[in-house]
Amino acid sequence: MKTYQLYIDGKFVAPSSPATLDVIDPSTADVIARVPAAGTDDVDRAVRAARSAFDAGPWQEATAQDRGRVLFRLAEIVRRRSSELAELETRNTGKPIAEAEYDIADVATCFEYYGGLATKIHGDVIPVPDNAMTLALREPIGVAGQIIPWNYPLLMAAWKLAPAICAGCTAALKPAEQTPLTILELASSFTEAGVPPGVVNIVTGAGETGAAIVEHADVDKIAFTGSAEVGKTIMRAAATTLKKISLELGGKSPNIFFADADFEAAVEGALFGVFFNQGEVCSAGSRILVQRPIYQKFVDAMVEKARAITVGPPLDRGTKMGPLVSRDQFDRVRTYQDLGAREAKLALGGHRVTGGAFDRGYFVEPTIFYDVDNAARIAREEIFGPVACVIPFDDENDALRIANDTYYGLAAAVWTRDIFRALRAVKQLHAGIVWVNHMQPTFVEAPWGGYKQSGIGRELGKWGVEEYLNVKQVYINLSEQPIGWY
Repeated sequence: MKTYQLYIDGKFVAPSSPATLDVIDPSTADVIARVPAAGTDDVDRAVRAARSAFDAGPWQEATAQDRGRVLFRLAEIVRRRSSELAELETRNTGKPIAEAEYDIADVATCFEYYGGLATKIHGDVIPVPDNAMTLALREPIGVAGQIIPWNYPLLMAAWKLAPAICAGCTAALKPAEQTPLTILELASSFTEAGVPPGVVNIVTGAGETGAAIVEHADVDKIAFTGSAEVGKTIMRAAATTLKKISLELGGKSPNIFFADADFEAAVEGALFGVFFNQGEVCSAGSRILVQRPIYQKFVDAMVEKARAITVGPPLDRGTKMGPLVSRDQFDRVRTYQDLGAREAKLALGGHRVTGGAFDRGYFVEPTIFYDVDNAARIAREEIFGPVACVIPFDDENDALRIANDTYYGLAAAVWTRDIFRALRAVKQLHAGIVWVNHMQPTFVEAPWGGYKQSGIGRELGKWGVEEYLNVKQVYINLSEQPIGWY
């Protein structure tokens, strides 16, 4: 079992107190590592290192080409270490190894994309009605505080670190207390990649550590991915210093199936949308809306296909669903499984997986509820687990009414062969991401973020780097005459 240290100012350092957090393998509940429970003094050290690196030294002098090369080298290192990082991600999160391998490949792609974008950040020349030239410059915002979720640990760290480095910012990053291992392992390669000391600092800990980052007066921007409840707390705390914030929060995404959709593809899309990554996905299509002419056939087909989902040890190649990430998350999902049995009809699952090695880990059955009322708690609240809520609808207007009847607005999907209907739905769905005849494809080139209580700001693409930039107006007077006012 490995004991980690904090990563501050380009090296691993001891924390200010001996307090530690156990890191668990959710498939066995065994402790696989320990990390520091960083206190406010540790956070202050990390932020001061980030501020010093931003204000002076090699990072301030680095060109856009220099920053891009750092990101390209990080991508190369991730690819070289991909097998090691994927296995560690699987052991720490419980996700199947095949999924972890996709995640690590996406990490490298994210670093590469922003490596290329670093030299494409530019300002504007603005025509104004004066004998003058007006410029809009884009400059790095400063020190970014970044708080990472536990469902995609290294990928979500890359989503935040890559645009920050691209923009020229520095960072104090806190991984989720449940899943800190892969970013700490990658940090051991930061010097090799050419990341100067202080540019990226990693402090581990629970919510108190994150709160210390949010409240620190020398942090200029907060980027957070997690629950809406914590996002609201961060928004309130950031208001004391008027920090710029970007929040990627929860979802209760509708996955809408019209009767004319390709039936086999639709059933597969419904299952993938809610059971992939054990349903621990902010954009999970957990509300499955099915038009009445195909409703019962669709439910039956979902159940038949879901029975074949292999729940098992996440390092086994045949496993399609591993354990939930932690005991807390297991208890949360089990509570909703029991609640759903009272609120709707149960078609499949609804329990934990038991027997043999399953008794040690946090395994639950893929669960399908049907005839769900959209007012039910299982249809309103984010469960963040493999629990599907199937809801019937009559026509297009009914589908869109139900789909938009939620506090969230992260993602939505619509399945139909009618392109006119699909585009009408795209325009009327209140969501930041809308998929047509697919569910969950995510590309670094395209914007990611939500409407309503699913968050503020955007990640990925050119939109992601804009979250780490300030815009400065520069007015240059080209007239040599006095203003002439007095």
